[in-house]
Amino acid sequence: MEAKAIARHLRVTPMKARRVVDLVRGKQATEALAILKFAQQGASEPVYKLVTSAVANARVKADREGQAFDEDALYITEAFVDEGPTMKRFQPRAQGRAYRINKRTSHVTVVVASKDEKGGN
Repeated sequence: MEAKAIARHLRVTPMKARRVVDLVRGKQATEALAILKFAQQGASEPVYKLVTSAVANARVKADREGQAFDEDALYITEAFVDEGPTMKRFQPRAQGRAYRINKRTSHVTVVVASKDEKGGN
């Protein structure tokens, strides 16, 4: 069984979000939640919520299909960060100049699947 969760328009730069997502890719879902809970990066909180949502989606999907659900059998099979829209702002500078500030956003996707679908771990 496979379940997916997507968070769009996160106010975290994609580069910083990728650092956090790289920590948990391929890990067991419960282990990934423990890693994210104590990670120092600011992007770890929204990714933690996203992994929790993906596990909950898997639980709902298993209930709907009448399958037994085991949270310990779930692994993060896919996790990636795409760049969202960039908000452009201006910072006033000396002598009438203005510097552009890019406020970047991210789209984060996490896919969890049970151990047997992952491919033999």
